[in-house]
Amino acid sequence: MVGAIIGVIAGAITGRGNSMGWIANIIAGLIGSAIGQALLGTWGPSLAGMALISSILGAVILVIIVSLILGRKKHGLNFKNII
Repeated sequence: MVGAIIGVIAGAITGRGNSMGWIANIIAGLIGSAIGQALLGTWGPSLAGMALISSILGAVILVIIVSLILGRKKHGLNFKNII
């Protein structure tokens, strides 16, 4: 449940949550939480065993990366789209 909330927060922060959908946000929250805690540690307040700050940061990074990858697949990679 906490991972789902973290995913929704990450989607709201990046502004890309609506395009990914709820299920993708939940998955991004869970995976991003694990990545964030592995990279940044478990500092800050925690809820249900998840460090909130590092989990949200990890999920934000993951949402941005996934949306960039999916955006490039959707629009194709060419020089016009990069500029």
